[in-house]
Parts: sequence; C-alpha cells; structure tokens
Amino acid sequence: MKYPVTHTEKSYFAVESITMVRYGVYIIILLGGLLLGQTAAAQGKKGGVSKAARDLKKSLSSDDDALKTATHYEALAKELTDQSEYAKAEEYLKKALDIYTQLNNKDAAVTAGRALAKVQEMQEKIAPAIQNYQSASDLTRDKSLESINSNDANRLRNNSNPQVQIGYVQSNLAIFEKEGKKEEAADAYKQLANSQLLQNNTSGAIASYKKAIEKTDNTREISAISKKLATVYVAGNNFDAAIRMNESILEKAKTEHNVELQIDQVQELAQLYAGNQQTEKAGNLLEEAYALAFSTGNTSKTKDCLLALTRHYREQRKEAVALTRYDDFLHHLDTLIRTDSSLVDASLFDITEGKIKDLERERALQQALISNKNKLNYFLIASILAMAVLLFFIVRALRAIKIKNKKIALQSLRREMNPHFIFNSLNSVNQYIAESNEVEANKYLTSYSGLMRNVMEHSSKDFVPLSVEVEQLKSYLDLEQLRFSDKFVYELELDETLDTDVVMIPNMLIQPHLENAVWHGLRYKATKGLLRVTFEKKGAVIRVMITDDGIGLAESQKLKTTHQKVYQSRGLTNTKERINLLNDIYHLDIRLEMAEITLDGATGTRIVLELPLMDKHHVTRKNYFSYR
Repeated sequence: MKYPVTHTEKSYFAVESITMVRYGVYIIILLGGLLLGQTAAAQGKKGGVSKAARDLKKSLSSDDDALKTATHYEALAKELTDQSEYAKAEEYLKKALDIYTQLNNKDAAVTAGRALAKVQEMQEKIAPAIQNYQSASDLTRDKSLESINSNDANRLRNNSNPQVQIGYVQSNLAIFEKEGKKEEAADAYKQLANSQLLQNNTSGAIASYKKAIEKTDNTREISAISKKLATVYVAGNNFDAAIRMNESILEKAKTEHNVELQIDQVQELAQLYAGNQQTEKAGNLLEEAYALAFSTGNTSKTKDCLLALTRHYREQRKEAVALTRYDDFLHHLDTLIRTDSSLVDASLFDITEGKIKDLERERALQQALISNKNKLNYFLIASILAMAVLLFFIVRALRAIKIKNKKIALQSLRREMNPHFIFNSLNSVNQYIAESNEVEANKYLTSYSGLMRNVMEHSSKDFVPLSVEVEQLKSYLDLEQLRFSDKFVYELELDETLDTDVVMIPNMLIQPHLENAVWHGLRYKATKGLLRVTFEKKGAVIRVMITDDGIGLAESQKLKTTHQKVYQSRGLTNTKERINLLNDIYHLDIRLEMAEITLDGATGTRIVLELPLMDKHHVTRKNYFSYR
C-alpha cells in the first residue's frame, strides 16, 4: 500500500537532500584544501627536521669532512625517527653507518648501527634488524653495549617465545636503569609489556606500559603508549582506569604546556567516553580538542579533530551541527594555512631534501671521478715502477756483464806478464845447459817451478794475502839473483803493524816493477846494485816503495833495443790498465808514481804504489757490490 507524502515530509527530504549535497561538496573542498596539510601530518615534518636537513645540505655543499657529514645524517635520522618517519630515517642512518665504517670509527658505527636496527624493528624488518644489532654487539669495545645489542638480537631471534624474550629485555632494563638511560629504558619497558601481553599477563603489561610512560619525554611515544595502555584497559572493560590514566597524562601535558600531547589525550578521552556510552562528554571533549588545535594554528591537527568531531555529530544524527563546523573551518582555512608554520616547514623540508639528493649525486659523481683518477694514477705509478724495476734489472745485468768483461780483461792483462817471464827463465835454463852447469840449471828449475806453481795457483784471483804476494816476490827476486848474481842484492821490509795473513793486495801488481828495475836499471850497472822494497802502513793506505840505484830511466832508454822499448812500453801500459780496471771494478783508489833519482849525483828509479788497506771481508763486499 502506498502512503501519500505530506508537505512536511517533502520539506524534510528536501532539506536533507540539500544538506547531503552541501555536505559532499564541503567534504571534497575540505579534502582538497587539506591535501598539503594531510601530507605534512603523515610525514610529521616540523622545525627540527627542517633544521637538521638544512645542516646536512650545508655540510654536503661546503665539502665538510666525511665524519661531520655522517653526524648530520645521523641527526636528521633521529629527528625523522621522533616523527615516526622510519623509512626515511633508515635511509639516512644507512648512509651515516657506511661513512663511519669507511672511516673505521667503531664507536660511531656502533651507535648508528643500533639506531638503524631500531627503526628496522619498527618497520617489522626483523632479519636486517637482527643483523645490525649483532654487528653493533660485535663491533663495540664497551661491555655494556655489547650485552645490550646482543640481548636485542637474541630477543628478535626468539619472537615466538615471549618468556625467553622477557629474559633478554629484563637483562637490558637492569643495564639501562643502572646507567640512567631513560629513553632506552622506556623502549625496553614497552617491549616487556608487549611480551607480557602475549603471555596474557595483563597486570604486568599495564605496569610495564606505565613505566614506559614515566621514562620517556617524547610526546609521540607517550601518545602511542597511552593508546596501547587504554586498549588493554578497555579490553578488560575497565574504562574508569583508562580514563584516569589519560586524565593523568593530560594534566601532566597541561603543566608542561605540551599542546600536542594535550590534543592527543583529549581526543583519546573522548573515544573512551564514547566507548563507555557517555556521548555528551565525548562530544564536549571533541569540541575542546578542535578548539585547542584551531588555536595552535596547526592545520593538520585541526583537520584531524574536525573529522573526529563531525563523525561524532553524524553518528548522533546532528548533520546540521557537523555542517556548521565545516562552514566554520572552511571560512578560516585560508588564514589557517597561511599561518601554519608546520606546512612551511614541510615545504622547506621537501625542497631541502631534493637539494640533498642532488648534492649526494654530485658528491657520488665526484668520488667516482676521483676514484677513477686515482685508479689511473695508481696504474701509471705501477707502470712507472715496473719500468723502473725492469730498467734497474737491465742496468744491473748490463753492469754485471760489463764488470765480468772487465774481470776477464783484468785476468788477461795479468796473464800477459807470464809469457815474457817464462821466456826469460827458459833462456836462463838454456844458458846453464849450454855451459854444462847442470847443478845451477837444476837449482834454477826447482825455484822456477815453485814460483810458477804459486803464480798459477793464484792466477784466477784479483787479490791475494800480503804474505802470498811477498812470498811470490821473494821467489821471483831469488830467481833473478841466480841469473844476475853479481849485479844486485835486494832488501824487502814489512811494517810490523801489518797482518800479512789478513791484509789483501792486488795479485802480481808489484812484480812488473821489480822486473823493470832488474832488467833495465840494475843489469847495466858496472857495480853491484841495491833493490829495496818496503811495505809501510799509512792510515788506511799501504805505501809500497820500490827503489833501485841502477842507471836510471833516461840512461836505460838509450841502451834499449827496439824490441825492449816496445815490451817495456807495453808492460807499463799493462800495469796502468790493470790499476784502472781494479779501481773501476772494486771502487778503489790505487795510485802509481814513477820518478828518477838524481839527488847528489846518484842514479836510480823510485816507484811509489799506494794501495787501500783491505782485509778479506772488504774484498768480499767490494766484489759483491761490483755486480750491483
């Protein structure tokens, strides 16, 4: 059956329709006008965040050292964590931790690593949170921090076992209480309450939540914990206790002039009264929260309070009152947005964050360029070093070859002295045989064979002990005396300070000068001459002096045959070449001087040979370094 619609009912439906249309329009306008405010509320960007972001941007743009930049990353992450922006906080903490790790700053890395683990835990990223807690524990040198981080890592590993978790939390609480770490203790009490709820230990959880509220000064933490605590009370149908708790927090917020916390607690009280069917008190409190938020000029908070208030009026079928609140809000919206510093801060943060990203990309590019440049430099340096080493070995090899050739030349020159001596000696033997003087021939051959054996034995050595050289010289002069018995006598004197078995001198360097003295000086003298050889120590030098009172250099030159002149010239040249080679190969300073004696009508020749004072050790070292 159809009932006719009265005029009054038509009017009512018309008003309701108009109201609903206006209501929809206002909702659209409200949501559009508050989009920026909603974003700001979701991100929670306030002055502290903006300042931390500006400091970081300044650090990145002014080429601060890496450690300072890392501390700015960490400071910004802390501000974002306080605003519950865990994802962004995690991003900046990772950057800080990377820098601390590169700088090997273990203490800072431990702090950043623990903070990173916390924000990851807040986002339910359990595996990376465990890893970062454990890394912080392994890295720290502080025993307390080691235990704290290890306990947190183990607590998360035992997510399915609340009783085990409680043990780790209580262990940390003991440390936090002892060291006075209030915020850390607040987190631990909150963790303890959560584990106790899983064990249905409601009274324990309530006590732990209350302890957490006492320990923290963070407004958002207090609001979050109070909501959880209220939920526990309501679940036990204990609205009065929940209301008393929130009223207590509200009074504390008023005393501390914490407007944000006041707004949160008034709204929480309104919900509790509404749940307890005290709708009038709930409405009054929502009006109070809206007015308080409006007075602070916080667009985001005002919008939240307005939505809660109008929802309450709609539930009470008071659409007209709800519409009035929308009208009032929209009327003051422009002024509210212009004066809302949080929106400005949010915009500034967005701009600053964009610049931070640009500066990070720029710095990363610079570091990549520097890295590539360093790699190129290292490659060039390595190439140069390799070439230098190769060149060193080439030069060393060439020098070794050169020294070896010089040693061969030295041996060759030394052996050139032997043929002429052998020829003269065999001539002497031949003369004795021709004269049928077998005794003298045998005597000469015996002495000659002994000398030759000694000479051949040391023929491959550049240096011999002084005792060996003196013995060879004596044997040689004895042979020459057998040949020219009526021509000269010799004296050989040694400095008593010289250890003849230790001191080393060049092999057969003196003998050619003795041969010249006998054959070209004393041999032609009418009377018996004197050949004197002295070895004298002069500091680090052995001074060998050979003097004879023969006919002298000038007279001897006149008497020589062409062959003798060539041989003597070659013999002297040979000796000088040997001296030059010895000086070059062994880095010595051997000196030779020849002079004719003409004092007071006397004739003769003086040879002075200066040799470095060396022992076997010095010769070995000189021989070693000659190849290097």
